Amino acid sequence: MISAIVMAAGKGTRMRTAHAKTMHRVLDKPMLVHIYDTLKKVGVDDTVFVIGHGADEIMTYFGDSVRYAIQNPQLGSGHAAMQATALKNNTGKTFIINGDCPMIQPETYRRMLEMAEEYPLVLLTTEPDDAASYGRIIRNAEGTVLKIVEKKDANEEELKVREINAGIYCADNELLWKYLPEIENNNAQHEYYITDLVEIFRRHGHKVGACSGDWKELSGINNRRELAAATAWLQKKINDHWMDMGVTIVSPETTFISPDAEIGADTVIYGNVRIEGRTVIGVENTITEGTYILNSRIGDFNNIVSSRLLDVTVGDHETIGPWAVLDDTRKSE
Repeated sequence: MISAIVMAAGKGTRMRTAHAKTMHRVLDKPMLVHIYDTLKKVGVDDTVFVIGHGADEIMTYFGDSVRYAIQNPQLGSGHAAMQATALKNNTGKTFIINGDCPMIQPETYRRMLEMAEEYPLVLLTTEPDDAASYGRIIRNAEGTVLKIVEKKDANEEELKVREINAGIYCADNELLWKYLPEIENNNAQHEYYITDLVEIFRRHGHKVGACSGDWKELSGINNRRELAAATAWLQKKINDHWMDMGVTIVSPETTFISPDAEIGADTVIYGNVRIEGRTVIGVENTITEGTYILNSRIGDFNNIVSSRLLDVTVGDHETIGPWAVLDDTRKSE
């Protein structure tokens, strides 16, 4: 069984928002939805969202598709994980994930699961251009991970380390719940750090594995500039994928395609086009500037000219537009 604890209780002060930080959108989906959808792709069976600020907004969106735990007060990442007691009796592996890291791809989680067959605790690490305020990965001369030291608690030598903790873990669930109570708050912030699990697992004789990843993919989102950077990263990744699959994207910088969309070969997409939701587009379509398509099915050999298509189905060899609005989103009202 694969479980997941997603930590999404933070207020997100630097976002300057009245909403839950993790419900801000990257492309056409909230951060938490990206994480939820990715976890489903890697076979996660049971997910707990640890929530606090904006709890009602998150619960309204997800309904009963996940389980919830309230973190109040918020006393650190280790304390957040402790709240997910609904997973306590599960078997297998458990991911512990920051809710503001929506860009992590399925293959990265799969690599962690592979390592978890050998290591009871696996953590994601990376090397950013500037380690800034991130926790440092401390290894011995043989390269074995010894501990993670938060910047506030690091000495001068430890601060020189470039490898940082990405805040994502995969642990044997039985051992996780055995050792979570051993996390203490005797640090500069008087908080319970999930990072202390590294030393705790090692103290009990368990090996700790480190799985390295791309810095931009693993980056968290703490403000609106980082939100825009995440959107640009994912936009490029998706557009590059479809161009590799035979789709012509005339202006990748101004074309936005949902992670859930599908597009057939030899389709040509001009600039300033948005394709959102679970849209499916066939082969050899031409989609011109200013078109917006949401949750629609488009056949083959069509011309969509500067139009809006919402929840509609288009056959083959059709010309739509210019300036047409086809909207079936209200058909059930």
